[in-house]
Amino acid sequence: MTVPEINYWAVLVATASSMVVGAVWYARGVMGERWARLAGVDLEHPSRSPLWPMITTVLVGFVTAWVLAGAATIAWHFYEGSYFWAPLVTAVTLWAGFTAARFITHDAFEGRSTRLTTVNIGHELVTVLVMAVIIGVWPPAGL
Repeated sequence: MTVPEINYWAVLVATASSMVVGAVWYARGVMGERWARLAGVDLEHPSRSPLWPMITTVLVGFVTAWVLAGAATIAWHFYEGSYFWAPLVTAVTLWAGFTAARFITHDAFEGRSTRLTTVNIGHELVTVLVMAVIIGVWPPAGL
């Protein structure tokens, strides 16, 4: 069994980018107020400290970036061509097949607004695309 080549510096930067994308996406002037209204979140009086959600976001961001980097390298070895495009195509494919599809399914059964689902899956798409660009411009050594 071979492990795909992964540039862990790119994975760490991609992990950090997920925090930046989230901070911008959910800022009050961008999608924050809309998301809060649709999700029933009171931004003025949060129900809990943001510490654990932020730690969780970093951990999940790392896993996402790591899986994307590995899957992109596997895809690049299979299709060859430009390494830059492998993470982008992989990110969109995985987002559509797993993230968006699962969000849509769960939100439909939970009766959540399609507008809330759209805000959340849009955030996830932007997050993985930014990660993909970072991973794509910073391939593992030797590729």
